[in-house]
Formats: sequence, C-alpha cells, structure tokens
Amino acid sequence: MVIVFLVLVLAVFAGLHWYLWRRMVRDTTARPGAARRVGTAVLVAGPVLMFAGFASERTGAPFWLQQVLTWPGFLWLALSIYLLLALLVGEVVRPLLRRALDRRPAPAADPVDVREAAPVPAGAPARETEHRSADESATPALTSTPSGTPAGAGPSSAAASPSGSAPGRADGPASATTGPSRRLFVSRVVGGAAAAAAVGTVGYGTYGVLRGPRVKRVTVPLAKLPRSAHGYRIAVVSDVHLGPVLGRGFAQKVVDTINSTQPDLIAVVGDLVDGSVKDLGPAAAPLAQLRARHGTFFVTGNHEYFSGAEEWVAHVRDLGMRPLENARTELADFDLAGVNDVAGEDEGEGPDFVKALGDRDRDRACVLLAHQPVQIHDAVDHGVDLQLSGHTHGGQLWPGNFIADLANPTLAGLERYGDTQLYVSRGAGAWGPPTRVGAPSDITVVELASRQA
Repeated sequence: MVIVFLVLVLAVFAGLHWYLWRRMVRDTTARPGAARRVGTAVLVAGPVLMFAGFASERTGAPFWLQQVLTWPGFLWLALSIYLLLALLVGEVVRPLLRRALDRRPAPAADPVDVREAAPVPAGAPARETEHRSADESATPALTSTPSGTPAGAGPSSAAASPSGSAPGRADGPASATTGPSRRLFVSRVVGGAAAAAAVGTVGYGTYGVLRGPRVKRVTVPLAKLPRSAHGYRIAVVSDVHLGPVLGRGFAQKVVDTINSTQPDLIAVVGDLVDGSVKDLGPAAAPLAQLRARHGTFFVTGNHEYFSGAEEWVAHVRDLGMRPLENARTELADFDLAGVNDVAGEDEGEGPDFVKALGDRDRDRACVLLAHQPVQIHDAVDHGVDLQLSGHTHGGQLWPGNFIADLANPTLAGLERYGDTQLYVSRGAGAWGPPTRVGAPSDITVVELASRQA
C-alpha cells in the first residue's frame, strides 16, 4: 500500500513538472535549440536535487554533501510551487491576451502615389505626343490596368503583399499576433510573468527568513496568577530548525533577538535541530549565550526524534538549558511544566501528562510547554492555564496554511479552550526551503497578566 502511494505521489509530481516544462520551455521556444536544452536541464536537475537533499538529511550523508544538495534542492521546491501557481493564473490570462491581440487593427499600408496619364485630345500635334513620351520614358508613370493593378507593379508586387500592404512592408511586430507566432508571443509573455512572480516571491520569502525572526508581543491574563507576577515575560522560541541550510550564523541571530527582549524566562518549545549533535553541535553553540532571569527551558519536538533526541537533550543541558522531559518545576508564582513530543511514542518517550502534572496544586497557575498544538486537549483535562506551542510554522508557504489549519486546533496566535489558553508561535526558522510566504517568522514575548492586579 505504501509503495502504491509513493508511486502515485511520484506520478503526480512528474506530471506537474511536465506541465512546467511544457509551459516554460516547449511553448516559449520556436524550435529545438540551446534555450530549450537549458530549460529542460533546469527542470530535470531541480527535482533531482530536491529529492537528493531530503534523502541526504534522512540517511545521514556527509554534512558537506547535505549542504551542497539541500540549498538548491529546497529552494527549487519553493520556486516550483509558486511557478506552478503563477502558471495556473496564466491559464486564465492567456485567452484574454489572445482575444486582445485579435482585436488589434491591422497596420494600414503606406499610400502609393498613383497618377493616371492625361488623355490625349484627338488631333493633337505629333510633337506634343512625342514630348510627353520622352518625359514618360525618363520617369515611368503608373497607370491603372483594366484589372485595377497599377501598371509596372507586376505580379511580384502583388505576391509581396497579399493582404494589400505596401510591397516590402511585412507586418513587423503585428505579425506576432497571427498564427503560430501569436501563440509563441502569448506563451513568452505569460511564462516570463510567471517566472518573475515566482522568483520575486521566493526571493522575498527567503530574505525574510535569513534576516532573522522579528519580535512579537502578546499579553495573556491568567486568573490564578498572583499580583506579584503581573508583567512576567516569557520569550517563546520554536522551530529554529538548525541544519544544513540554517546554521551557526542564524542561531546567533536568534540568540541576539531573544536576549534583546530581556525576558524573565526563555521557553524553547521543540524542533530546535534537523541533524545530529556531531554535525550541528558547532551551529548550536551560540545558544549557550541565552540569558534570562529564571533560565532557559527546553522540550522536544518531532524533529528531535529524527535527529537523536537523547543526545540532543544531553547537549542542550550542556549549553545551559534545562530540559523538561514530562517534568514540572515550581517557580515562585506559578508552575512551569513540559511534556515530550508525541513523536517520542515510537521510542517509548512520548508525552506523560500524569507524570508532569498529576500531583500538582491546581490552585496555582500552570504554564505548559508542549511542541504540538494537538496536545491542548490533554492540557485542558489536567487544568493547565496556558500552553505554549509551535510546530505549525503558521503554514510557512501559502497556501499551505490552509492544510496546516486543518491539521491543528490552532494555526498561530492565542485561542481559548475552556479554561485553558493556547498560544502557538509561527516559529523562528523554516523547514525544507528557507522561505516563508504569508507566515513571517517570530519570537514571541508572552507577558503574563494577573487579574488580581
């Protein structure tokens, strides 16, 4: 069954790329040549690099090879998505453009100076006729033949302008609006516009990720929070996704942004890495610089379990973070708890809400760190006041947000479920393409508010 599904996915993928090749390469080139060969090579190399990039990550290929493959491969994934969307819009524009070209009037032919010979009066002197003949021999006059064709024009002139245009004046640019040339013109306009839109969208979305996340501030009132904790600030960071694409430099930007907010506590809510400690230890080194009054706490995400969760839990502890593995700590004014991600169930390390929350004093406010928003239902059952999550990326690449919204109770932002509130961060980094469209990255400062205040 799995093999059938994979074959179906590959068939659909191949069909979409054939459509891209047809619209962007075949339809925009008049005949086989260098341009068509280059375009075909790009549309073959792009998906090959994409699959190779994903495979290199999953199989633990040498890290340098992962970097070589993932950058162009992952960017191709984003580019092909928006190229496909732009071309689908182009299918609507294409007939409208053809109709507009059909309505263009044909260019008028240049007027030809046609002069009829003056009639010779009967009985005119012979020398006058001879004089006129001599003049006409010097400058041949164009006279109309009985068929209406100027004398001297000849069959070659008529053949040169079958539509009535002046001899030697082809339609020029207007010729692109007739027959196969018109189709080529329309295909080039639509294809060029689609390419520009896709490159511009992916370029801007990639710039938004590489420049680093922006700070977002949210105030969350908690009924049980004492007045002494009013204004307590938690910096929430999720989905950094350090890996072959986003490395040490990106980690430094995340650290600098968090520290600039001067939080009371830092919560790292999963998907910190995509790779082993051996490959990404140097990239994660700047995380040791995180500073907060009450420290930095960490819970696993699903990608930690793809990357060696046990080693990463030990490593983040060495970096100065405190992992909360189905555990709770009692701060002065509220309880802070954390549960493992649901992906850990396959390794016997899944979330255990009873262990983390079963024996706590429910008269105290409780903040829970849990990577996936779907864990909110267990949080409600255990009387949690606020759950902090990530995982969704806010959809990352529009229109992927519609799919992510269906798979998660909350896509991004703050929502209430009974007496429990859920805040979902869009995340600081990106998975796959280092690109975001319609879902900007963020680090959120959650400011707790006491209703007693």
